[in-house]
Amino acid sequence: MSPARIAQTALYQEVAERLRQRIFAHELPPGTWIDEQALAIDYGISRTPLREALKVLASEGLVTLKPRRGCYVTEISERDLDEIFPLMAMLEGRCAFEASQKARSDDISRLESIHALLEKHATAGNKEGFFEANQEFHRAVQELADNRWLMQVIQDLRKVLKLTRLHSLSLEGRLQQSLDEHRLIMAGFKAKDPKRAEKAMHDHLISGREALAKIHAREVAAENIKGNAKAA
Repeated sequence: MSPARIAQTALYQEVAERLRQRIFAHELPPGTWIDEQALAIDYGISRTPLREALKVLASEGLVTLKPRRGCYVTEISERDLDEIFPLMAMLEGRCAFEASQKARSDDISRLESIHALLEKHATAGNKEGFFEANQEFHRAVQELADNRWLMQVIQDLRKVLKLTRLHSLSLEGRLQQSLDEHRLIMAGFKAKDPKRAEKAMHDHLISGREALAKIHAREVAAENIKGNAKAA
């Protein structure tokens, strides 16, 4: 393989990562049309590596290629969330099961230290800090499970979930509820009970979906009220 070919491969991967981060940051919100020509000019590249990058993002579910219409950032529907979260619950529950089987005392200590951050942020009402610590906790459990197939599928699904603009912690009372669920997960690990850890993790993910559904329902109700007020 020639050096030029290697450089070209690295280029489309770099472009894919840049676009991926812009999508996750909602600089390119769901439903946005991808202007290939403008992006190619902006990045100073040809359309070829850009299109290769978009194919990568399409395989991850982050963009949707529509025949004769172009490429759009994927929009996540309520049905999508209803289908994704049970899968996440099953997969992450299995991760907790396997992680609990393999956990040594120092592994439990690491999880406890992350959980302490969750307690701290919950007490302070720091939703963003809690969210980041929550992400770290889940990653730690996945690493401890040491099952690359589980981790790969979970990470792919989590990428898609980042497309939703809703944040379950914005629901009143969800912060404390999530903390209580994490306490149950930790209890399963400390008791060295894989099935208990699995159930607690599974229920935690399902609870997160229920919170998002409540937020969505309230937003729809608020929009309906606004629409009725304008009509009146």
